[in-house]
This record gives sequence, C-alpha cells and structure tokens, in this order.
Amino acid sequence: MIISLLLAAALPGTAELTRSGDLSLQMVHGIDSYLARQLAAARGPVGTRERFRHIIGLRDRRVSPVALERRGLLASTAAHSIYEVRWPVFEGVDGEGLLIEPSSKVVSNMVVLPDADQTPEQVAEAFARDGVRVLIPVLIDRKDTWSGNPEIGRITNQPHREYIYRMAFQAGRHIIGYEVQKVLAAVDWFGTSLPLAVSGFGEGGLIALYAGVVDERIGTVTVSGYFRDRRRLFREPIYRNVWGLLPSFGDAELARLIHPRKLIIEARAHPAVAGPPAEQRGRAGAAPGLIDTPSLEEVRGELARAGAVNAVLVENPPSITAAASLPAAGPERMERQFRQLVRYTQAVVRSSEKERKKYWANADLSSEARWAATRAYYDEQFSAELLGKLPVAAGPLRVETRKIYDTQLFEGWEVYQPVLDEVFSYGVLLVPRGLKAGERRPLVIAQHGLEGRPQEIVAPTQPGQMLTYQRFAARLAERGFIVYAPQNPYIHGGLFRELSRKGDPLGLNLFAFVRAQYARSLDWLEALAFVDKDRIGFYGLSYGGYTAMRIPPMEPRIKAVICSGNFNEWSWKVTSDEATYSYQFTREYEIGEFNQTNTFGHAEMAALIAPRPFFVERGHDDGVGIDEWVSYEFAKVRRMYAKMGRAEAAEIEYFNGVHQIWGNGAFSFLHRWLRWP
Repeated sequence: MIISLLLAAALPGTAELTRSGDLSLQMVHGIDSYLARQLAAARGPVGTRERFRHIIGLRDRRVSPVALERRGLLASTAAHSIYEVRWPVFEGVDGEGLLIEPSSKVVSNMVVLPDADQTPEQVAEAFARDGVRVLIPVLIDRKDTWSGNPEIGRITNQPHREYIYRMAFQAGRHIIGYEVQKVLAAVDWFGTSLPLAVSGFGEGGLIALYAGVVDERIGTVTVSGYFRDRRRLFREPIYRNVWGLLPSFGDAELARLIHPRKLIIEARAHPAVAGPPAEQRGRAGAAPGLIDTPSLEEVRGELARAGAVNAVLVENPPSITAAASLPAAGPERMERQFRQLVRYTQAVVRSSEKERKKYWANADLSSEARWAATRAYYDEQFSAELLGKLPVAAGPLRVETRKIYDTQLFEGWEVYQPVLDEVFSYGVLLVPRGLKAGERRPLVIAQHGLEGRPQEIVAPTQPGQMLTYQRFAARLAERGFIVYAPQNPYIHGGLFRELSRKGDPLGLNLFAFVRAQYARSLDWLEALAFVDKDRIGFYGLSYGGYTAMRIPPMEPRIKAVICSGNFNEWSWKVTSDEATYSYQFTREYEIGEFNQTNTFGHAEMAALIAPRPFFVERGHDDGVGIDEWVSYEFAKVRRMYAKMGRAEAAEIEYFNGVHQIWGNGAFSFLHRWLRWP
C-alpha cells in the first residue's frame, strides 16, 4: 500500500496554516517581544560580588606590590604638584595618568575617572584640593584611529573600546574589567591607611560604580552622569554589554552592594554619543549604540528602587569645569594604552587552550561509559553559561501546516508551531513519495546559513543560492530521507542582531531561542508516523554549521551531525587581529559568547556531540578560514573519538570549492549512520 498525501492541504493531525506575511520576520518580532517583556520584568534579587566580578571579567592577578612611577612634572604651585605617572596593573599592562600631590599633609586619597573622551589634563585642576592626593587614570577613548590591522588591510570604525571589548568578551574579560583593574591597582598603591574615594564622570562613572562594588576598601563612590535604569542597555554602545547583568546587577542593585559605604549620585548631563565613528570606505563593522542623558525622574526612580542605602542624590551638581592650563597629551599615550590591552588580550586568547584543558580536567573521555558518567557538569555549563536557558515548552503540540511543494519525488509543507509565548518555530518539511504503510524513515534536519530561508535550500531562485546550497534539502528528500528545514532567526540584519543585544544582559544568547525552537520541533517530528526517531541527523552550512556545533550538543535526539563551512579553531576565528577572516573585523558583533575561549572551542563542542557520529565538510577555498586551522582543531576531535573507541565515527572531507554544500562524503555519511537505505 502506498500512502499519498497529495490531496491534503495540511498534514494529517495538523491544522491548516493560513497565516500570511513573512513568517521569518514575524519570528524575529516574536523573539523581540519576548525579550522586551523579560527586560521589563528584570527586577530580581541582588547577585553576589563574586558573580559580578566574573561577568565583568576580573580574572587576572594584579602586579604586587604596585610601584607608581613619576614620569615627569607637569605643573607645580605652592598648593600642589602634578605629575605624569604610570603604574603596573598586570604583566604588560599599565595604568597611566596624572597624580596631583598636595603640598600640605595628605589626609585622603582619591581616584578621579573622567569620561572616555576626556583627558586627565582637562579635568585635573578641577580636582586639586588641599590635603587630597588625586590619581586620574586615562580611559580608552571612543575614537577608531587604531581599530584594525593595516598590515592585512582590515580597518574598522569600531571605537577603541569596542575593538578591545570584542576580543576580551570571548576570553572572559571586558574593557570594563580592565579599567576597573587599573583603578584597583591604584587602590593597591594608595593602601588603606587613609580614607579613599573614587569619583567618575560619564564612562568614568560606570568604572567608578563598578570599582566601588567589587572593592570594599573604597569608602566613598561618586557616580556623575551615569546612574540610570539599565533595562535599555541594548541601545547603549556594545562595549557596555555585560553577559547576565540583569536582573541581579542593575544600577539600583549595585548601589545596594556599595551600602553601607557612601554613594553620591550626581545627576549631570552625560556627553552625548550618537553612535560609533562614521563608516568610511574600507572602514566599517562597528555596532550601533548611543548614549543620552536620563531624565531626573529616571535617576530618582532607580535610586528609589535601591531602597534604604547610604546614598545621596545631587540634582544640581556644581560645575567641574576649570580653565585647563596643562599641556595637552599627545596621541602616543592613548595608542600605548590601547595597544597594551590588545596585545594582552591576544596573548590571553593564545593561552586559552591551556585554560580549556584545565577546565576539562574532570572529563573522562576514555570510553563512552566514562564520558557518560562525567559529562553532566559540561552539559549544564554549555547550556546555562555559554548560551543561556529558556523555560521548557510544555502543553499539547499545536502544529499548523500548508502544502507548498509537489514534485515527482517528494511533497513539502510549511510548518508553524508555537514554542513559548510569542516565540514560535517555522520551517519546511519534505516527505518522499512512495512511503509504505507503517514505514518509518530517517529524518535529516537541513539548516540554512546567515540571512537564509528554508526555501533556498529546497528550490533556490538565485544563482548564488544554487552555488551555496546546491538544493541539498531537496536532494536529500530525493534520496528518500524525510527532511526538515527550520527557519533560524539569524535573518533581517540589524533586527536579529539587536535580539542578541537584548538577550545578553539577561543571560540569553540568540541560540537559547534556537534551542527551544528545535526542542519543540523535534517533539513533533519524532512523533510523526513516518519518522524513525532513532535515526535523526543534522546537516548545516555556515551559520547552519554554527548551529551544528551548538544545538546537537544539547539535543541527544540528533544522532549524527554534519558541520559544513564553519568548523574552525573558533577562539582564533572570533578574536584574532592578525587573520583577514576573523570576526574581529566584521559586522558580526552579535556572535559573542562570554568566556568561550576558556571553556568551549569547537573540539570541546564536538565532545558534547560524542560518541555520536560527527562529520566536517571543508572547501579548500572557503573564506571563513584556512585548512590549517580546521585541520588543527579536527585533529583533537579525531584523537578524542579514537581514544573513545569510535574513530570511524569522526570524519572530515576537504574538497576543491568555496563556501558551499559539497554533498559527497556528507551524503554517504548520512546514508551510513542513519542506515538508509
């Protein structure tokens, strides 16, 4: 008997899909609505200082003892002397700025942090006071002068703060954390024998607030032109983005962590930042982001939310403008500060393989049984810490379908399925003709890349789509596989990238949503009468390959995995400032995964797939990387599978081609491991 679904408008057991419009766009809007509600409700208990230190990247041991070096006398009066100074923070990284030394007896110490686009020389004389020794560090500015590598022809318009943020975020560090460390090194030098205050304006206000939270040696914290409701953090420059900041560490919660020490909040206008430096030919890639001044009502409201804390709100602070008579500093100081942090972070990334080995010390990959017994910690860390977790979808499956393909070899339906509140999954299901009654076939999930759609991997309409995807979903269906091609939400440009900006402070990577969509889709797919739930495979290209390294590790129902056009030495791929194909230079600012380099490279993600069969497809001329990087990382995977007694289950195929589906060894891999025919 032959089953025919030809005349059905909807698949049996599903409702008819009548929704109109671009469902991929509606998907992005649905996730956005979900995130908007979560941000609005981001009011939780105060987190711990230890957790706060972790998410702002305070990982590095500072130099001890600190020896502050006076490098030159800039000015001297009867009341005070002003010196250019430098002090070590950690190996290869110094703080620099000015020291104001009073002529009278020193009765207190103070660190003053100007805005990122101010120099210490511009504010120094406003803070010269009897008996107060003042240190004014330099902060990394918002220009883009050195943001790139001209030696390889990659220059960006990323503000210097963003350029450092991008590589540091992956390495579990942060431009914020680096500058807090510079303040704490200054505190180390001051010591605790005298009262100590930290005061900051604009970006310096952020650093002052954060330093006051993590170091209880600081007795008074003044935050000027910064304190506000942070639930719109996604609109601010990306170098302020902190993974999991909300709801435990909004500005009100930070005020509570400073209590009972004194907090002074000055409602001063923040220097307006309308966005990154303007794009120019050959200089682009920066993330959007602006800074404005909150209303007085917003500042009052956030402080009121902090509750009973030792805080004072100064609504009309006196001007700190003073006629600066100090000579302006040359660009050499800023360049030196910038390049120190770039070099340091690049060195951290290069050493991250050692950190991953330490992190994985308790994993026993010597056999399938030992790995099964020791993997639980890594599964949870990957899910919760790298990507974030959403509530598990529950309730009855409600699926809507609409037939869109009718060929000689297969039929196809659009599939819509609610997942969680406004979040839904959408894709295309292809069913081969000739299914016999009671027959169950293997299912292959075929995943498109960046800005792609399921239809492009079934019936391409553009030459570029044909070259890239080679209609691989349709070809699999023609070979007799059931095929499901999901729509992933990395589509519609800045709209989907903003989802990551909104999700990061909540501890939700975009792939937390993809995971939830996959889980609910698989609930339905594995229940279909013609699907063998024990023979489900995955094949994805580009961002679909990115998906291959993140969803199957968390989804054991997927039994065989193909990563095409993505597998790499991932830590280098996303941070290197020496490789032309690095994401450090590109518009992919949403791809950040905090602390990834120290926890999960692609080999470690493959470990979460093991011992299931794993295949890498790599075109020699694929511009996402180079064979040497891919081979280096895959060698770790091959060794791991071999030691586990599963050497035959780890394969790689190189081919003469570009960023495209090859479909040679990969198809054979699917036939073999999914046992079809």
